[in-house]
Amino acid sequence: MKKKVLVLLAEGFEEIEAVTSIDILRRAGLDVTVAGVGNVIVKGSRDIVLKTDIEIGSYKGSPDVLVLPGGMPGVKNLSLSKKVNELIDKVYKNGKIIAAICAAPAYVLAPKDILKGRKATCYPDCRDMMEDKTKFVDEKVVVDGNIITSKGPGTAFDFALELVEKLAGKSVKEKVRKKTLYEK
Repeated sequence: MKKKVLVLLAEGFEEIEAVTSIDILRRAGLDVTVAGVGNVIVKGSRDIVLKTDIEIGSYKGSPDVLVLPGGMPGVKNLSLSKKVNELIDKVYKNGKIIAAICAAPAYVLAPKDILKGRKATCYPDCRDMMEDKTKFVDEKVVVDGNIITSKGPGTAFDFALELVEKLAGKSVKEKVRKKTLYEK
């Protein structure tokens, strides 16, 4: 059975992080649903507009992975959404994967104490927001149990491929990496 991935987009999301994650995960054959927070039409931080699959209030499933792209003010909008916070709590409680990139670890996960005592990374300018609760690691992608964090737009490919490996295995990750001509 295909693993279910839910990618959340709030107004002001970081386009590179969102689209790269969606694309790479779908290339790997995963069941990816993109949900808009507040609307199915969502504008990113660089004024690129995406049509999501559903509005978050319509999502009734239980994802194996919750993906939180960064971007300003996207992460602030994610953190203010009651539905987003309920989903994060549900996914975390069920031991499923929460994957956050750029400012999302600092703005969305750290305030909920999900990163407390864990190794994590984030966009460098946000580091101070999570250092007191987190063991900050200066790497492209950091995995600590069921939490995956990454630095930002330039690490989006590495982030997405790490998710593929976790969900579909190393051979699928390598197949997608080679087909997209991505070199580390």
